[in-house]
Amino acid sequence: MDLDQLHTFLEIVRLKSFSKAAQTCYRTQPAISAQVRQLEQELNTTLFERLGTKIALTTAGRIFAEFAEQILDLRRRAQDSINELERVPRGELVIAANEATCIYVLPRVFSEYKKQFPNVQLSVDRSYGSHVVDAVLENLADFGITQLPVQEKKLQVAKIHSDEIVLLLPGRHPLASRRSVTPRDLLDQPLLLPKSGTTRTRLDVWLEPVESDIRISMELDSTEMIKRFVIAGLGYSFLAASHCREEVSSGKLSTVSLGPEPMLRKVGLIYRKDKALSKAALGFIQVTLEHAGDEAVPSLLKMPETVPS
Repeated sequence: MDLDQLHTFLEIVRLKSFSKAAQTCYRTQPAISAQVRQLEQELNTTLFERLGTKIALTTAGRIFAEFAEQILDLRRRAQDSINELERVPRGELVIAANEATCIYVLPRVFSEYKKQFPNVQLSVDRSYGSHVVDAVLENLADFGITQLPVQEKKLQVAKIHSDEIVLLLPGRHPLASRRSVTPRDLLDQPLLLPKSGTTRTRLDVWLEPVESDIRISMELDSTEMIKRFVIAGLGYSFLAASHCREEVSSGKLSTVSLGPEPMLRKVGLIYRKDKALSKAALGFIQVTLEHAGDEAVPSLLKMPETVPS
């Protein structure tokens, strides 16, 4: 039994597919199947049940999966400890975040972090909404950046950035002179809504009083697409104010607050409470707290603002 076999086994468990695991492990499916047979022979048990085209873990397989995760986690901790012996931290950190967050919230974080930790590789896993939380919980990412609140007891949550969800309009639009708008101000107007996510859920609640009268023209999953379509006059939309500052400054877009109360948006850094934090990871927390948004924290000696989970 070797670590590569354990990694292969856990990939099959995660993806629920031999063929998909073969792709992520850069192996052929027969090679993947051979590794599993070797494990089953060594353990003298069956790890998977074949149910037609589907597979499922046996009872023994579920037990073995828990120990396999622990073994690989111990291996990672051992490597981290060895890396800590060096004066300059090395290794890799995986950050799960959506594309807009990477573009508008994290550039300063990444730039400053690379100055302080040039030998640590940052890998960005583009994820959305609940997938960010799942990636951190499943140890596929070291950190996640996602919209709050996050209700998960296994995660440490620290608020790092806040701004406002605003109505997005073409430049010099008459509504932009208003202090705020209500859902009734948007009746009979084509709306371009985010396809999913926390913002979409909050907008659905805000629009609920007029849901039978509003006209949803498109559902989009790209911040850049939303901005371009609004500029082209295809409809009104909604976006975090920090995501459209350049276009507003240039006059291509206009924004106005939602009423009767502004729709505030909070973004948080999340990571597992039980995760062993290397110097590189602690450094990322420090840099993120200092450079991600509107509230700087001067030192790691000061506890970050946490959100109950």
